[in-house]
Amino acid sequence: MAAAPKRPPLPAILLANDLLDGDVVFAASDGGEIVWSRDPAAARIAHDEEGAARLEAFAAAELAGNRVVDAYLVDVAIEDGRPVPRHFREKFKTLGPSNRPDLGKQAGEGLSRTA
Repeated sequence: MAAAPKRPPLPAILLANDLLDGDVVFAASDGGEIVWSRDPAAARIAHDEEGAARLEAFAAAELAGNRVVDAYLVDVAIEDGRPVPRHFREKFKTLGPSNRPDLGKQAGEGLSRTA
Protein backbone atom coordinates (compact mmCIF):
# COMPACT_ATOMS: atom_id res chain seq x y z
CA MET A 1 0.00 0.00 0.00
CA ALA A 2 1.42 3.39 -1.01
CA ALA A 3 1.72 6.10 1.59
CA ALA A 4 -0.49 9.16 1.23
CA PRO A 5 1.31 12.17 -0.23
CA LYS A 6 2.61 14.58 2.36
CA ARG A 7 0.36 17.60 2.73
CA PRO A 8 1.91 21.04 3.34
CA PRO A 9 1.23 22.86 6.62
CA LEU A 10 -2.06 24.70 6.88
CA PRO A 11 -3.37 27.19 5.96
CA ALA A 12 -2.96 26.31 2.30
CA ILE A 13 -4.26 27.22 -1.15
CA LEU A 14 -4.46 25.20 -4.35
CA LEU A 15 -2.66 26.39 -7.45
CA ALA A 16 -2.23 24.87 -10.90
CA ASN A 17 -1.51 25.81 -14.49
CA ASP A 18 -4.37 26.23 -16.94
CA LEU A 19 -3.95 23.55 -19.60
CA LEU A 20 -4.92 25.78 -22.52
CA ASP A 21 -2.88 28.93 -21.88
CA GLY A 22 -0.42 27.86 -19.18
CA ASP A 23 -1.32 30.71 -16.82
CA VAL A 24 -1.18 30.07 -13.09
CA VAL A 25 -4.67 29.63 -11.63
CA PHE A 26 -5.91 29.44 -8.06
CA ALA A 27 -8.86 27.52 -6.65
CA ALA A 28 -11.41 30.11 -5.53
CA SER A 29 -15.01 30.15 -4.34
CA ASP A 30 -17.99 31.22 -6.41
CA GLY A 31 -21.33 30.82 -4.67
CA GLY A 32 -20.09 27.85 -2.65
CA GLU A 33 -18.58 26.09 -5.66
CA ILE A 34 -14.86 25.80 -6.28
CA VAL A 35 -13.73 27.45 -9.52
CA TRP A 36 -10.42 28.59 -11.00
CA SER A 37 -9.34 32.22 -10.77
CA ARG A 38 -6.24 34.00 -12.05
CA ASP A 39 -6.41 36.31 -9.00
CA PRO A 40 -4.25 34.94 -6.17
CA ALA A 41 -6.03 37.22 -3.68
CA ALA A 42 -9.27 35.32 -4.44
CA ALA A 43 -7.76 31.93 -3.61
CA ARG A 44 -9.85 29.71 -1.36
CA ILE A 45 -7.92 29.08 1.86
CA ALA A 46 -7.96 25.67 3.53
CA HIS A 47 -7.67 26.28 7.26
CA ASP A 48 -8.31 22.66 8.28
CA GLU A 49 -7.90 19.09 7.02
CA GLU A 50 -11.45 19.00 5.67
CA GLY A 51 -10.86 22.13 3.57
CA ALA A 52 -7.55 20.75 2.28
CA ALA A 53 -9.20 17.44 1.34
CA ARG A 54 -11.94 19.34 -0.53
CA LEU A 55 -9.31 21.23 -2.53
CA GLU A 56 -7.42 18.01 -3.27
CA ALA A 57 -10.62 16.34 -4.52
CA PHE A 58 -11.29 19.36 -6.78
CA ALA A 59 -7.71 19.15 -8.09
CA ALA A 60 -8.07 15.43 -8.85
CA ALA A 61 -11.28 16.04 -10.82
CA GLU A 62 -9.77 18.95 -12.74
CA LEU A 63 -6.62 16.96 -13.56
CA ALA A 64 -8.76 14.04 -14.76
CA GLY A 65 -10.82 16.43 -16.88
CA ASN A 66 -7.66 17.79 -18.53
CA ARG A 67 -8.41 21.36 -17.49
CA VAL A 68 -5.24 21.97 -15.46
CA VAL A 69 -1.79 20.48 -14.87
CA ASP A 70 0.58 20.52 -11.90
CA ALA A 71 -2.11 21.16 -9.28
CA TYR A 72 -0.85 21.14 -5.70
CA LEU A 73 -1.47 22.66 -2.28
CA VAL A 74 0.76 25.52 -1.15
CA ASP A 75 1.22 26.64 2.43
CA VAL A 76 0.51 30.33 2.91
CA ALA A 77 0.70 33.13 5.42
CA ILE A 78 -2.30 35.40 5.73
CA GLU A 79 -1.22 39.02 5.28
CA ASP A 80 -3.84 41.79 5.25
CA GLY A 81 -6.49 39.12 4.73
CA ARG A 82 -4.75 37.73 1.62
CA PRO A 83 -2.97 34.41 1.22
CA VAL A 84 0.73 34.86 0.45
CA PRO A 85 2.80 31.74 -0.34
CA ARG A 86 5.62 31.11 2.13
CA HIS A 87 8.06 29.74 -0.45
CA PHE A 88 9.79 31.67 -3.21
CA ARG A 89 8.73 29.44 -6.11
CA GLU A 90 5.03 29.77 -5.37
CA LYS A 91 5.27 33.44 -4.42
CA PHE A 92 6.97 34.05 -7.76
CA LYS A 93 4.14 32.23 -9.55
CA THR A 94 1.61 34.69 -8.08
CA LEU A 95 3.30 37.68 -9.69
CA GLY A 96 3.89 37.31 -13.41
CA PRO A 97 6.76 38.18 -15.75
CA SER A 98 9.76 38.92 -13.56
CA ASN A 99 11.40 41.21 -16.10
CA ARG A 100 8.28 43.30 -16.78
CA PRO A 101 6.80 44.73 -13.56
CA ASP A 102 4.33 46.67 -15.72
CA LEU A 103 2.74 43.39 -16.87
CA GLY A 104 1.20 40.41 -15.15
CA LYS A 105 -0.30 40.10 -11.72
CA GLN A 106 2.21 42.49 -10.11
CA ALA A 107 0.89 45.29 -12.37
CA GLY A 108 -2.48 45.22 -10.65
CA GLU A 109 -3.99 42.01 -11.99
CA GLY A 110 -3.95 40.23 -8.62
CA LEU A 111 -1.40 40.78 -5.89
CA SER A 112 -0.26 44.30 -5.26
CA ARG A 113 3.39 45.21 -5.86
CA THR A 114 4.02 45.19 -2.10
CA ALA A 115 2.87 41.61 -1.60
